[in-house]
Amino acid sequence: MNFRKAIELYSAEPTKEKLYEVADLLLNEMTIGERIRLLQGHALGVTAKNFLTKGRFYNGEAYPAGGCKRLGIPPVMFTDGPRGIVMGKCTCFPVSMLRGASFDDELEYRIGEVFAKEASALDANLFAGVCINLLRNPMWGRAQETYGEDPYLLGRMGVALTKAMQDNGIIACPKHYALNSIEDLRFSANATADERTLHEVYLPHFKKCIDAGAMSIMGAYNKVNGTYACENKELLTDILHNKWGFDGFSLSDFFYGIYDAKRSLKAGMDMEMPYLFRYATLSYLLKKGEITEEDINKSAVRILRALISTLPKYKKQEKSVILSKEHIALSREAATKGIVLLKNEDKILPVPEGKNIAVVGRYANKRNTGDHGSSNVFSPYAVTPYEGIKNRFGEDNVAVYNGSSCKEAMKTAVNCDYIVVCVGSDWLQEGEFLVNLGNVKKKPKGSGGDRADLRIPEEDVTLIKALSTLGKKLIVNIMGGSAYVIKDWIDLADAIVMSFYSGLEGGNALADIISGDITPAGKLPFTIAQKSEDYPPFLHLGAKDKNIEYGYYHGYTLFDKKGIEAHFPFGFGLSYTDFEVGTLTCEKVSDIIKVKATVKNIGKVDGDEVIQVYIGSDNNDIDRPVKVLKGFKRVSVKAGEALTAEIDVLIDDIEFYSPENGDWELDESYTVYVGTDSKNVSEIGKITF
Repeated sequence: MNFRKAIELYSAEPTKEKLYEVADLLLNEMTIGERIRLLQGHALGVTAKNFLTKGRFYNGEAYPAGGCKRLGIPPVMFTDGPRGIVMGKCTCFPVSMLRGASFDDELEYRIGEVFAKEASALDANLFAGVCINLLRNPMWGRAQETYGEDPYLLGRMGVALTKAMQDNGIIACPKHYALNSIEDLRFSANATADERTLHEVYLPHFKKCIDAGAMSIMGAYNKVNGTYACENKELLTDILHNKWGFDGFSLSDFFYGIYDAKRSLKAGMDMEMPYLFRYATLSYLLKKGEITEEDINKSAVRILRALISTLPKYKKQEKSVILSKEHIALSREAATKGIVLLKNEDKILPVPEGKNIAVVGRYANKRNTGDHGSSNVFSPYAVTPYEGIKNRFGEDNVAVYNGSSCKEAMKTAVNCDYIVVCVGSDWLQEGEFLVNLGNVKKKPKGSGGDRADLRIPEEDVTLIKALSTLGKKLIVNIMGGSAYVIKDWIDLADAIVMSFYSGLEGGNALADIISGDITPAGKLPFTIAQKSEDYPPFLHLGAKDKNIEYGYYHGYTLFDKKGIEAHFPFGFGLSYTDFEVGTLTCEKVSDIIKVKATVKNIGKVDGDEVIQVYIGSDNNDIDRPVKVLKGFKRVSVKAGEALTAEIDVLIDDIEFYSPENGDWELDESYTVYVGTDSKNVSEIGKITF
């Protein structure tokens, strides 16, 4: 029995039972030393070579782990994400938060297919870019890497990316498991959550990805209820394997994910990445009797199952697929579908032909595709807002000033009809906090990490105020990873576009939107508050107490429960056309609630709308959210036409977790709401059980 034979046996009968049988047979052929090697990352030589020869320390090539040459067992070959393949020079897509704003999981599947092709072209077989950590406070510096604040949205988008990977022979790796949404204190924060909150709010999207076929999962740095996530038996064994029936393997977050090899292995952490560190002691611990062969075998066989079940679908691609015209076009399409129009006073957008446009601000003509940490994608170019607008409207009609000087910006804009001012954040204000490595007590200025403030920088506000005095049509283009508090200056802008970090074609996508070539339809994947204090508490670098409670409510569920008025609700986004949503029905059919809504485009241009289904329990005896998102569908409707959107809500998705029974239960009655954002909804019926 070798790996090739194991693949043959499993491929002839691809069942779970056969997978377990074949993996066990292959495991029995391995020596204990070979089994231990399966559990270890082997990237030390690769990282050194990248640092010395390519000017890149992180993931310039696929990171190997495990493998057994004697039996032909290939190593796990790791590549990071999630806005593209970080190896080489690949196609930089918009960040996950923008893709979440598209509310289009079919699009996300197509993006995943591109990721799979570019990963395989560079010899990777595991993609650690299914980032589904929940956004509970926009202070989180790595918010850009996830899809938003809602567990259902995270699950739908994460499942699409997971399926795309696994369908193409790449092991999907959701991360960071779990309760990881603080960056500066990621190595020391202790996130606490009660059992119900854990299962209903912070874990269901991970379970969705596991159920969809993900064969690996990455542990987080932080503690969960007092125990490091990569040493947490409740997360790694009791829930992941025993409750959810996970067949695959877990791997640690890099370098500082594991502190004690014995504790991690016995808790269920299968593989240490990216190279030998704590797990270098496994042979020694085995000889001392502190771990057993059974501990080793449990982890080793999980890795074998992942390889045997996934790699038969692996399709090695030529490097020519990277940055192909099709991939670049899809990146642009994704950006246009996720850009959110927040304000359009007097319908000043789209910009008419022949108008003169000034593009100004710190990011007017600067590459700004997001974090420079582990998610950085090294595309050879990125279209800036100025370049994109110039491409669309013509060089003679577009002026540019890249900077924050009010005098220079006003000088550039004085003879123009429209001003596009580009504000927000970049990798210096938010992103992965690589500086600290767990030891810095005071945060250096401009070092990424968590946001210091939820307002855009003061220099941007000053610029907006100055430009507003010119009497021109003022369009504010906000670039960044998640929500900003913008109430103090919003009245000065005629239009506001949230373009996030929109990838290598971002400037062209922005031009597509403001020109009207594409009608905007992106929807906020988070709630924008009127003030920072409306969000849940956050933990910043320098805090003496590293404990933080992750409560049951956050985002729109918190705003609904407390009666807080959001500045912009979850799911909000304007269009250049208008829609009527009517003829709303819902009925229970077997294990599904079937919701139907008629969507009519009553405007003059074609456009997309996102129909959102929220479900609220009528049980007043137990604390329940007012309503939660449980279904959505993005539909394209031509001007003057109508269609019926059909949305299926799974009965399983409306259950609540009972800590007393350790299981999920249905309430007797639910209310179904349909609308176009979390505030603009209508009650359409009751479902009883």
